[in-house]
Amino acid sequence: MFLVGSLVVLCGLLAQSTAQLVGLPYPLGQGLPMSMGHCRSLHVGQTLPYYGVTPVVTTYPSDHLARNFRDGFRHGLLSGGILSFLEHIPLLNYVRPTGSNAGGLVGVLGNVISSIPLLNNILDIRVTNPQLLEIGLVQSYDYHRLYVTIPLGFDLKVNTLVVGNLLELSVKLDVTAEVYAVRDTYGRSRLVIGDCIYPPGSLRISLLNRLGPLQNLIDSLTDILTRVIPGLVQGVVCPLVNGVLSLLDVTLAHDVADALLHGAQFVIKA
Repeated sequence: MFLVGSLVVLCGLLAQSTAQLVGLPYPLGQGLPMSMGHCRSLHVGQTLPYYGVTPVVTTYPSDHLARNFRDGFRHGLLSGGILSFLEHIPLLNYVRPTGSNAGGLVGVLGNVISSIPLLNNILDIRVTNPQLLEIGLVQSYDYHRLYVTIPLGFDLKVNTLVVGNLLELSVKLDVTAEVYAVRDTYGRSRLVIGDCIYPPGSLRISLLNRLGPLQNLIDSLTDILTRVIPGLVQGVVCPLVNGVLSLLDVTLAHDVADALLHGAQFVIKA
């Protein structure tokens, strides 16, 4: 009888010690000691939290986080009407050198256009087939920022005074938006947009049909479009980008922001 009573007291002491251990820091991945004899044990694999480092707790698995963010960003751009905005860029206003349509062009560019009489042959420029291509996502070297590459494409149909001659051009260019995370005074994390730029050299203009007699006109038009299009597209896309983050899934935005604040890598650079 005395032995039974002693055993009960021993188990009680062990249980009390175990309960006290729960409140202490314990190395990550090391389980609590198993109790001995007839005393009740902890579940196998049960561990205590490690308080030395704040863990990044995400709802999305890390291998899905970048993909879900990229898909959400794309959906936000499309929902915001990026294709419609591209389709209605008033390029003719910036290309035709004379008359009221020349309004809006100032300085050197305006003088250059006015000095190219061939551009008077252009009657209309229409944007067709606007596309949002596959979005690229790269994380900065310190893993605290994201660079979202927004590749755009569209065709230009250019009507000229020369009967039966319709110029068709293909245009592709990128806009890159910087995304980073901030924490407010209440400790809540959120994503914000930093720079939104046109990377020099990303504009590609190619001729879709061969019109030898109009080569001089094509060269002049391409030169002007190279100067005009990046600024116009950037002016359309960047305001939309600022609103995209507000359309992201709340949990997704929170997980991405926390990962960036903690410098966690979740994007594999191409």
